[in-house]
Amino acid sequence: MRNQPVPPFGQRPPLPQLLLRWLISSLAIFAATWLVPGIEFSGPGWQIGVVALVFGLLNALLRPLIYMLTCPLVLLTLGLFGLVINAAMLGLTSAMADQLNIQFHVYGFWPAFFGGLVISVVTTVLSMLAGDTHVQVARG
Repeated sequence: MRNQPVPPFGQRPPLPQLLLRWLISSLAIFAATWLVPGIEFSGPGWQIGVVALVFGLLNALLRPLIYMLTCPLVLLTLGLFGLVINAAMLGLTSAMADQLNIQFHVYGFWPAFFGGLVISVVTTVLSMLAGDTHVQVARG
């Protein structure tokens, strides 16, 4: 046991890393419901974790396909169309949550757009603070 190599900084075993990302996503979705008018959640707090799980699954399964199908638009807008894709994923998450009888609602495109933006920013910041995302500054 003493001679086992130490994993590089920031690399966690798969299950704790997955749980950390799920917790960060839950906090980011909570921040979006708190900050963005037009995104509402009511119910027990554990259900926001279910919403984060649905959001993560949709992003893992559908997002690559949507990016591939809309690649010309993403390239033409220099990646800004990705924000529209984030909004679509959040709207789809709202529809899926409704099917699961979870009171998470996104009312319209603009709340979904700004909610996706808040979720992206909060997820990035919390991932950096948790050491899950490495930031490297290169000097030339």
